[in-house]
Amino acid sequence: MTVDPRPAAAARPTPAHRSRDGRPPAMNDVAALAGVSHQTVSRVLNDHPSVRPATRERVVEAIATLGYRPNLAARALVTRRTGTLGVITPATALFGPTSTLVAFEQAARDAGFYVSVATLRDFSGGEVVAAVEHFLAQGVDGVVVVAPRSGTVDAVGGVHLPVPVVLVSSGREGADLPTVAVDQVVGGRLATEHLIATGRRDVVHVAGPQEWYDARDRLRGWREALQDAGLPVPEHRTGGWSAADGFAVGGDLVREGLPDAVFAANDQLALGLLAAFAQAGVRVPQDVAVVGFDDEPGTAFYHPPLTTVRQGFDDLGRRAVQSVVDALAGASAEHHPIAPELVVRRSSAPRDAAGGT
Repeated sequence: MTVDPRPAAAARPTPAHRSRDGRPPAMNDVAALAGVSHQTVSRVLNDHPSVRPATRERVVEAIATLGYRPNLAARALVTRRTGTLGVITPATALFGPTSTLVAFEQAARDAGFYVSVATLRDFSGGEVVAAVEHFLAQGVDGVVVVAPRSGTVDAVGGVHLPVPVVLVSSGREGADLPTVAVDQVVGGRLATEHLIATGRRDVVHVAGPQEWYDARDRLRGWREALQDAGLPVPEHRTGGWSAADGFAVGGDLVREGLPDAVFAANDQLALGLLAAFAQAGVRVPQDVAVVGFDDEPGTAFYHPPLTTVRQGFDDLGRRAVQSVVDALAGASAEHHPIAPELVVRRSSAPRDAAGGT
């Protein structure tokens, strides 16, 4: 006769049993209900490959039945890890930083980390130190800093952290830290080279605020592409990041004389340009071609659909998490540029293909 070593069903602990003494279920309770050892429950919780599927299923079922939640504080005392990453990011609703944060949070959860976020309006030393202290009090395993503006890198580099720090930024000067970024210079070149390839020779750039690293690099990519093609480099226009800024520049271009094409530093600027041109009766792309940057949701439905440069935010998030994991393992600081992608739509079609003269 074969004897089942597990406790009889009637004798197994239940949620009601666990609530009688007023304490939450513990790992030993899960082990008793599943008929396994404490060590087996630990292996299941840590996704150890040595656990048989049937045993894993019993433990998972017991966890669900009891409503067991691992004691993260106790685990941290043993492993010296909390499974939490801190993120310092600008307090802005702009598409780039927001998409970076969302992508990182998703990648961190996929990798088994929780994320704690500190949004800063001012990246001064005091604000950064306060955010760092906030994270250290939580016992984070690492910190990721979304650093799009000048001074951010210096502020972070001036604060000593006992945990790994990774920058998400195209501005690396002054900080010997692991860095991940989309190659904004390449993105600027892609947009400009595409316009040149469609036969445009007078390509104006509407740049973003120059205290932003990305805006500087996109400007640089535009300038380099024109120089490499042997074309004149006109004066660029600088504004903010909004559609209203683009609309204002578009009105100026209509009054002063239209170029062959305009490369806008983001899609919102491009949206404003398209509105100003439409209001003035300027045809896009027949009279002037327009290219944006970011590939925001909805750009395929602009009038006309907008050619733009897509940033790989999902890849950016995964690489940022991997950089933290590598740093925790003792790997040296590295820089990881990510290539952007040109998305061609009707706003930059060649004049002949667009029905122009």
